[in-house]
Amino acid sequence: MEVVYFTLAAIFLYIGADWILNRMEAAAGRRFQYRSIIFFAILLTMALTSFALIRHFAG
Repeated sequence: MEVVYFTLAAIFLYIGADWILNRMEAAAGRRFQYRSIIFFAILLTMALTSFALIRHFAG
C-alpha cells in the first residue's frame, strides 16, 4: 500500500512544485534563468519531507 501512497504523493508534488515555481516567476515578473534547478530544489525538498511523513505514518 505504501507504493500507492508514494506514487500519489509524487504526482501531487510534481504538480505542486510546478505551481510554486510559476507563482515565484509571476511574482518576480520574469522567467528564471536556472528554472530546472529551482524546480528540482523545490521538488526535492517537498519529496523528502512528504516521503518521510508517509514512511512514518504508514510504516
